Amino acid sequence: MNLTSTSIALIALAMSTDAFAAAISKGAALKNPKLSEALRTGLIFGVIEAITPLIGWAIATFTIKTFASHYITDWDHWIAFTLLLALGLHMIYEGFQPAEPEEEKPTSRSFYILALTAVATSIDAMAVGVSLAFMEVNIFVTAAAIGFATFTMVTIGVMLGRVLGLMFGKRSEIVGGLVLIAIGSYILYEHLNFAA
Repeated sequence: MNLTSTSIALIALAMSTDAFAAAISKGAALKNPKLSEALRTGLIFGVIEAITPLIGWAIATFTIKTFASHYITDWDHWIAFTLLLALGLHMIYEGFQPAEPEEEKPTSRSFYILALTAVATSIDAMAVGVSLAFMEVNIFVTAAAIGFATFTMVTIGVMLGRVLGLMFGKRSEIVGGLVLIAIGSYILYEHLNFAA
């Protein structure tokens, strides 16, 4: 099967939606995030989201395809759910802490927190990479499209989160944590339901 450019664009958009939701919650927890911080966050998410389908494709291409496909589809949803649950619970915990003055809110998140969130929201892209190994597709073009879509959506999400953070204060961190847990739960439900 050969993927059209429209199909690649739709895959890229679909792969960026989880990261977009996570970016809104990240932006809401920051003190007036600047465009430079949004671009930095978008770049971290975009690069990781572009790498994960390449990893999945490489595993499927350079090992026994049926084993790789079975292994990744057996575990990707559990890994994503666990990471997103842990991050979400941490955000909810932070949201229930006494409100810090606006000037004490962080202006940026550490690379490691952003990277961990990006990995959690991009594990499904690894499974997509495995499935792409069975199709006639330029994996590098597809991965670049996924990375670019994620970069764009996350940058927008952080700036949108800034507006929501100003409107809802600490409650936005609780909502953001619930959103991350909901994303993880949906990924888990979708995979378990599909496998049933």
